[in-house]
Amino acid sequence: DYVVVKMIPDNRLPPRHLHSVHTGKTFAVIKWESPYDSPDQDMLYAVAVKDLVRKTDKIYKVKTRNSTVEYTIKKLEPGGKYHVIVQLGNMSKESSMKISTVPLSAPDALKIITENDHILLFWKSLALKESNFNESRGYEIHMFDSLLNITAYLGNTTENFFKVSNLKIGHNYSFTVQARCLYSGQMCGEPATLLYDELGTGEDSSASKMGRSTDVAAIVVPVLFLLLVTLGIGFVVLYMRHRRLQNSFTAFANSHYSSRLGSAIFSSGDDLGDEDDEAPMITGFSDDVPMVIA
Repeated sequence: DYVVVKMIPDNRLPPRHLHSVHTGKTFAVIKWESPYDSPDQDMLYAVAVKDLVRKTDKIYKVKTRNSTVEYTIKKLEPGGKYHVIVQLGNMSKESSMKISTVPLSAPDALKIITENDHILLFWKSLALKESNFNESRGYEIHMFDSLLNITAYLGNTTENFFKVSNLKIGHNYSFTVQARCLYSGQMCGEPATLLYDELGTGEDSSASKMGRSTDVAAIVVPVLFLLLVTLGIGFVVLYMRHRRLQNSFTAFANSHYSSRLGSAIFSSGDDLGDEDDEAPMITGFSDDVPMVIA
């Protein structure tokens, strides 16, 4: 003997296992299961999204018979915070969770250029890689003084550079640049950080080697070029002097060459200034004249 018992579905139960599958800058994928297994009819869910920053609410309706439901919440803001509530359309018990979207990326290629009495911060436009960023939003700059252990807000700009003055000698600084925070500083972009420890050493040094490499190259390359030019001119001068000396010696040797003897005749210099300079030089002897040696 047996008996079949069919349980009556309880539509007052909340959705089960509500969780986030994936979160991006402007969307979030959430997933949950029906209040009971294998629904035999379409179920209407209400998905309420509360913006914890803007203090606004949106409600979406999802109708499905699936036991497992996956839904994508769109038109969110980067760096936002939201409270998501899912329940059946008959306002049954609810399941809730909090999600935070991915903030805007940090600006790329942040570097420092040192001037006489100030420094300049430079970075690439965030709009080049973030389609959700508008230049009119701008950037904000912060500075941390490690010696005093304080952080200061320097200001904001819609340009891709910022001038910083009145830095103190002997202090080390950290600068951060990020997309300007919205709604009382609750929605910010990721910061790009750069260390700066130049002051007090008499040298222009920075943690950003990229910012210094260009300046060093601008000095080293012309100096190397001038050295190469100077060496080239020196070699040319030495070569010309060598050729001139060689030609002078050749001319001198040719002027003292005797074709009869087949050799060049040079004076030893011992007879220079003697009284018998006018005496004729004996150039040779005849074969039939005997040589007498005293």
